[in-house]
Amino acid sequence: MRKTSPFFSVSALALMAAMPAAAQDAADDTNFFTGGDAGLDLRYRLELVDQEGFNRNATASTLLTKLWFKSKEVNGFSAYVEGTNVLVIGKETYNNTVNGNISRPVVADPDVTEFNQGYIQYKNDSVTVKAGRQGINLGNQRFVGTVGFRQNDQTYDAAAAIFTPFKDLTAVYGYVWNVNRIFGNDHPFGDLDTNTQVINVTYSGFEFGKLTAYAYLIDLNDAPVFGLSSSTVGARFVGSSAVSEGVKLGYEIEYASQSDYKDNPNDFNADYWAASLSASTSGLTGQIGYELLGSDGGVAFQTPLATLHKFNGWADKFLSTPGNGLEDMYASVAYKVPGDAGLGGTLLKVIYHDFSSDAGNSSFGSEWDVLVSKKVSKHITASVKAAFYNADGFATDTDKIWFTLGAKF
Repeated sequence: MRKTSPFFSVSALALMAAMPAAAQDAADDTNFFTGGDAGLDLRYRLELVDQEGFNRNATASTLLTKLWFKSKEVNGFSAYVEGTNVLVIGKETYNNTVNGNISRPVVADPDVTEFNQGYIQYKNDSVTVKAGRQGINLGNQRFVGTVGFRQNDQTYDAAAAIFTPFKDLTAVYGYVWNVNRIFGNDHPFGDLDTNTQVINVTYSGFEFGKLTAYAYLIDLNDAPVFGLSSSTVGARFVGSSAVSEGVKLGYEIEYASQSDYKDNPNDFNADYWAASLSASTSGLTGQIGYELLGSDGGVAFQTPLATLHKFNGWADKFLSTPGNGLEDMYASVAYKVPGDAGLGGTLLKVIYHDFSSDAGNSSFGSEWDVLVSKKVSKHITASVKAAFYNADGFATDTDKIWFTLGAKF
């Protein structure tokens, strides 16, 4: 088990001490634990990688098993616990980042068994407080997320509070002292010791969208990653409007400024811009967008706690922003087949990315991404997903294909 902060221990003990009294006051209530809910999630995935520079391809056949339990809520108090296991089925013919199989491309799904989440929660009409190991997804996960696509989640040892003083305003504050990354305990950077604060405030009272302001103060305590410590402050507006009968227009714009923070040895300031426009009708959606992770000429805007797989192409060539920054111009078309029978409910999506640098305006390459997914039944979902990266001055040509079957009970 990973190290536990004294702050976590004190918070957990305080909440646990309050629970027996709360349970006693709830006359004739079902027991705190026997009145809870439990579940099982399974996800099998076959990932194939063909990457230039490797004589052999990667094949990763893995099964994720996730067991979770949520206690009954008594006087606002509840508890949640979750364990996961990632099992390699067949031969481990890929580099999982800890097995030393460096002759094959990386697939960041190591075989692990982990205590994934475990927290105590208090909730009333205007405040929710959590203390313990937990998943945190803020906004579109561009800055803080759980990397849900990979088999092992990224979770946070944290204390977090969500305030809703009135209907349209939500404020989140979190203090994180450890990041449990997707690589598992055996990886030298499977954990990041940190003193990070996250602040996220959203107002959704506008008829045409919602506005979010945020500040992410990432203070990393391990010397090899001092360069990722940063202060990021920004704002995001996202919304949609009906422009005619059956046609909806979607739009988003975002700006953030990032600078060095705490022990970061660099002295830098970089900008982030994102904007997109989409139109939807009869299950068909088209979108064009632009994202800039800027550079001051030597140091670029970084997002080390993000769900990175969601951004800048599914081939994952830009998990760390190049020093001269990254411009991503993209377009996508998606169609969801109407109905439920047969192919009804099937989602088809194609995305094209054109990548270049911020400083120097160099071409990096381009990528096509393709997805076909369908909810087969109430409990089962299946998908086929692919990414084809064509290098032009950055990284190497890479093709990836994923076959995924998931079940939730």
